[in-house]
Amino acid sequence: MNTKSERRSYSKEFKLEVVRLINQANQPKAQIARELDIAYTLLYRWCRPFRDLGNTAFQKQVGLSEEQQEIKRLRLEVKPLRDLCPN
Repeated sequence: MNTKSERRSYSKEFKLEVVRLINQANQPKAQIARELDIAYTLLYRWCRPFRDLGNTAFQKQVGLSEEQQEIKRLRLEVKPLRDLCPN
């Protein structure tokens, strides 16, 4: 297992592929994490943005104004509420 000093970064494409694998596989997330040698908690952190934003998840927010970042953040907060209370 990696220590905190050995922090790895993953590409957007890798994250999207892992999330698709999780959604299509009949295996537990813990098993997939072990097979890919990644932290189990990362899978949960990657699944939520994908669920909320789809293929646009994991895009860096470079170049967004403060107002655009705030709008994006608020939309992420509101989406689960809308899912709970459909029109």
